Amino acid sequence: MVLRIYDTAAREVRDFVPLEPGRVSIYLCGATVQAPPHVGHIRSGLVFDILQRWLVRSGFDVTFVRNVTDIDDKIITRGAEEGVPFWQIAMRNERAFAWAYDVLGCLPPTYEPRATGHVPEMIEMMQRLIDSEHAYAADGDVYFDVRSFADYGALSGQRLDDMQPATDSDLDAKRDQRDFALWKGAKPGEPQWATPWGPGRPGWHLECSAMAGRYLGSTFDIHGGGIDLLFPHHENEIAQSKAAGDEFARYWMHNAWVTTSGEKMSKSLGNSLLVSEVVQRVRPVELRYYLGSAHYRSMLEFSDEAMAEAASAYRRIEGFCRRAAEELGDADPTSPLPEPFVAAMNDDLGVPQALAVIHDTVREGNSALASRDNAVARSAFDAVVAMTDVLGLNPFAPQWREGGDDGAARRALGPLVEVVLAQRQAARERKDFIVADALRDGLASSGIVVEDTASGPRWSLAEES
Repeated sequence: MVLRIYDTAAREVRDFVPLEPGRVSIYLCGATVQAPPHVGHIRSGLVFDILQRWLVRSGFDVTFVRNVTDIDDKIITRGAEEGVPFWQIAMRNERAFAWAYDVLGCLPPTYEPRATGHVPEMIEMMQRLIDSEHAYAADGDVYFDVRSFADYGALSGQRLDDMQPATDSDLDAKRDQRDFALWKGAKPGEPQWATPWGPGRPGWHLECSAMAGRYLGSTFDIHGGGIDLLFPHHENEIAQSKAAGDEFARYWMHNAWVTTSGEKMSKSLGNSLLVSEVVQRVRPVELRYYLGSAHYRSMLEFSDEAMAEAASAYRRIEGFCRRAAEELGDADPTSPLPEPFVAAMNDDLGVPQALAVIHDTVREGNSALASRDNAVARSAFDAVVAMTDVLGLNPFAPQWREGGDDGAARRALGPLVEVVLAQRQAARERKDFIVADALRDGLASSGIVVEDTASGPRWSLAEES
């Protein structure tokens, strides 16, 4: 089966044919680190983590670059408000993003370049654009001449004459109000770097083109990001890169927003939910399940009710895997994947359909465990672990087994619960069922569920209602 993905530039689902057989190159627009991440920010990282995992499982060698924008107007403004250097704001929030990616189980990128570390590449690119008359210097700024690039607006489907002026710099210095800044001349108190056109700092759009070229070359496979970056950011990336002579990205993938009350989640709307706060209320693995469960091109409405439903769905998978492990031993995450799961993932990362296959297999596996059909249960168990591993949801992955789920609570309570269960077992053996039931009820009132199985009692933490 061939992976097919929706290419924003083509406005259709296309067969994915990598530039180099067996290898895939991906550039993802990462965080602009002016504030810590909310769950809307982190959805993009999670979507492309699933893509990376699927490509690796499909046999590709993946080079995945996710940048950090550590210099822009908002970062500089935040530093001025707090009375600290811009880089202090950037580093603090970069660490917050790194923690959020890690806590939700995202694989590390191959490279994670910072914009401030690639000014030489930006200067070289501006020189190419000026030499080819696609850019010009004016009063210390450098602008891209949008009218010099005939396809400007093609990615977002807009006509140049219908566009609003670019507001990233002084309109008076531009030849056309829609020209965008490649470089911003130095202002008092702002960070600056030396260039042939005077001191200053990078424009936002230039950074990504320079970093993508530095690590992936003039042509690469997939460029990704949130749908809010489609215009102007990605439109401007295409224009400056192709005008400079690069083919740039061959496929464009965009994930939709996370919304609250129908509005895009954002700091400006005051409806953001920081990842660091949400994972105090729900298990990180359940948040990952929720954020990844909708199709990546569909809007995802965040609510406590939807989050609780996702948590219950994941716990059904997890419960089956724990029961199967006790009965059958370890599962192999490299086991063959069911064909319907493969078809779903190859169909533009159809995670909702892939999850449906997982839940169908869980039901089959639970029935097999109940009827003591170990052959069917083993097949289902191996398949579920292999499928969840692709999605970063394998309950036996070290992160979820040791910390991301209720592992910390289980480790703390384990010795005490085992003592009570031993006392309960002794009471049952002497046929003192009143005491045995009282011990079980005492555990239940403390939020600990006991299930008697053929291999002995099993306990778990009760789900919150």
